[in-house]
Amino acid sequence: MKRKIAFAFLLMITFSACSGQILKSGKNIAERFPVPENYVRVKADEKSFAQFLRTYPLKDYGSPVLLYNGEKKRINVHVSVFDMPILSTDLIQCADAVIKLRAEYLYSQKRFSEIHFHLTNGMDVPFSKFVQGERVSVSGNQTKWKSGGKKGNDRSVFEEYLKFIYNYAGTLSLSQESKAKDIRNIEPGDFFIYGGTPGHVVLVLDVAEEKSTGKKIMLLGQSYMPSQEFHLLKSFDKISPWYYVEDATLRTPEWAFQKGSLKCFAE
Repeated sequence: MKRKIAFAFLLMITFSACSGQILKSGKNIAERFPVPENYVRVKADEKSFAQFLRTYPLKDYGSPVLLYNGEKKRINVHVSVFDMPILSTDLIQCADAVIKLRAEYLYSQKRFSEIHFHLTNGMDVPFSKFVQGERVSVSGNQTKWKSGGKKGNDRSVFEEYLKFIYNYAGTLSLSQESKAKDIRNIEPGDFFIYGGTPGHVVLVLDVAEEKSTGKKIMLLGQSYMPSQEFHLLKSFDKISPWYYVEDATLRTPEWAFQKGSLKCFAE
């Protein structure tokens, strides 16, 4: 971890001012970040995860990234902050934020049966079991279902479910339950991930392609350690905050992902 952070700080010295166009009054990614000249956003269905991410509310332009305890993130690696509340405890870190966004999308579509995530020990925990009043008993690395919890799919049960997942899932479990993705087919909602302890993950928030060549660019977002607000990252590329999509090492302000790190949620 220390090596990764040191590498990131060395790279940050080369940061240039953001050169991509930004409409500061924009309320979401689609409004705030127009694509560069000669590029067009990839198409997305109105009810897709891609559209959910593009239209997710952003905090006012210039807002700092806040940690779970209210302090400001010490280094400036972001261009915008998602208006997504975090807990006052150190729970929603990088993988948790990605899980939350995916779960929130499915919950907003009332696709409750599709909400499920694995714990680090491999146990699959579907939200539908919580809806039925089932909960998970944890003893060391052993887990089993037990009855007696509140039933229903209302927000309180959903929040209880998410808090449990935050506690017992992470980059390792997310990496193991997700599917490898060919970078040529990248789309919003995919993610670059290194599953470890610690590990890291950044979420692909938007994708556009050059009209003449089909060359793709992307926007990326993350949470980090300690728990902090989900934020849209600056890029080292000349079209920052957009990143060129390349079949190579991906360098972000606080992590470098090796070639082949792109994955997606398994259906």
